[in-house]
Amino acid sequence: MTLKAVLFDFNGVIINDEFLHEKLIEQVLIDENLLLRPGEYNQFCLGRSDRACLENILTERSRYINEGYLDQLIKRKALAYQQQLESLEELPIYSDTIDFISQVAKANLKMAVVSGALRSEIELVLNKANLDDFLRQLFLEMMSKLVSQNQMLIYWQ
Repeated sequence: MTLKAVLFDFNGVIINDEFLHEKLIEQVLIDENLLLRPGEYNQFCLGRSDRACLENILTERSRYINEGYLDQLIKRKALAYQQQLESLEELPIYSDTIDFISQVAKANLKMAVVSGALRSEIELVLNKANLDDFLRQLFLEMMSKLVSQNQMLIYWQ
């Protein structure tokens, strides 16, 4: 069987930004008069979307939540994330990522980012890291209510 495509997760694979997400989730919770408890981020957030992370923590804390409230928290966190990235002199991209993506492109393999990250966050990082040179964006309509409209799948060619 021949390799035809390479799929990448975004956070933790292309960009090393978990420290930033934890800091921003902590700030969102502080704004809601909650403190992030030790181990809570790893338990409820690591490897999950912001929506799942916040929903899990707030449910654990017996907070009443609805979609509008979660949307508001996610928008605040997303804006803060973008501001933080814009303020960085250098993105925390894994050192070999750009070279690897370039090699995969030269091999004429299809590539995709498959992520629960927000579309705006992925676009910002890919543009700022000059990975958009490889990028052909196909924004897919998500059918499931479990997947936010802001999530995306990006194909490189």
